[in-house]
Amino acid sequence: MKIVLVAGARPNFPKIAPIAAQLRRHPDTFETVVVHTGQHYDYQLSGIFFEELELGPPDHFLNARSDAGKAAQMADILGKFDGVLTREHPDLVVVVGDVDSSVYCSLGARIHGIPVAHVEAGLRSRDRTMPEEINRVATDAIADLLFTYSADADDNLAAENVPARCIHRVGNVMIDTLLHFRDKARAADAIRRHGLREKAYVLVTIHRRSNLENRDVLAGLVAALVRIAADTDMLFPLHPHTRKRLQQEGLLQRLAEAPRLRIVDPVGYVDMLCLMAGAQLALVDSGGIQEETTVLGVPCLTMRENTERPVTITEGTNQLVGIDPDHIVAEAQRVLRDGIPAGRIPDLWDGHSAERLVAVLRGGISLR
Repeated sequence: MKIVLVAGARPNFPKIAPIAAQLRRHPDTFETVVVHTGQHYDYQLSGIFFEELELGPPDHFLNARSDAGKAAQMADILGKFDGVLTREHPDLVVVVGDVDSSVYCSLGARIHGIPVAHVEAGLRSRDRTMPEEINRVATDAIADLLFTYSADADDNLAAENVPARCIHRVGNVMIDTLLHFRDKARAADAIRRHGLREKAYVLVTIHRRSNLENRDVLAGLVAALVRIAADTDMLFPLHPHTRKRLQQEGLLQRLAEAPRLRIVDPVGYVDMLCLMAGAQLALVDSGGIQEETTVLGVPCLTMRENTERPVTITEGTNQLVGIDPDHIVAEAQRVLRDGIPAGRIPDLWDGHSAERLVAVLRGGISLR
């Protein structure tokens, strides 16, 4: 069985790594072809991940256009991926997560009549203003095999009339990667290199379009960070698009002047895992960090009005705090002072999710 694994952006790489590793353990059964669309294309957002996660170089790098808008990038990825499918003739295309490349390549596969598997299926925020939500719904509508990591995801798919035989709860493959590299992250010196002390800093990320495109929202988040940084060390690895928006709105200098807030370039996977594990608090709008902090037992405040990962709230260490600056500051100060109740790791987030996924594939593929 020839399987094409698709990755397009930074959140995808820790998800495909354990799947690729498990497939390669069965060379008599599977031939694995890794495709990187290039949706995120610089070294810090992609190249370093292929190195650190032991993926090896991709078999196909599509070098997708990023300079002419979403429609042009979609056409570019579809055209180039069509060439890969024509050359490789795979039996299955596997996409992960909710990035643009996942839905584009799912469409491309269906044009050829090739079955599609979606890993991390069934997540829903119920917010159709989020591009990621549209990607999730569209990819699940196309997919033949839907691999989920929580009971609520199963329920969401059932409510959308996905046949039960197509839904397979296997757990969270990204946590396979976290547990595999946990010891390496513990040995890393990222905390010291950034002049921080363990459990005495806040780790920050902001990259969601809803938080970046509205100037008032972005200015409010910056104001909240500056207030928290008045008496707390903070580290902010800055996504290139976030940096660009802050510069455009004249807000980057305000962050740079906060005495206890350190702005750094994006960091690699192992360093980021080290920094997450060592943080007293994560203050983010990232989906993946909500999951990773739950497993690491690190408090997480999510600066969004909703989340497609409610299990990180009901069972984990995550809390939604919205985008009101006063509320963000109050909740951050409360957690820094009092901590949070201990959460639990959700079922099947145990480091063996990719094994269960590959066991399903060994049983064969059926079209929806």
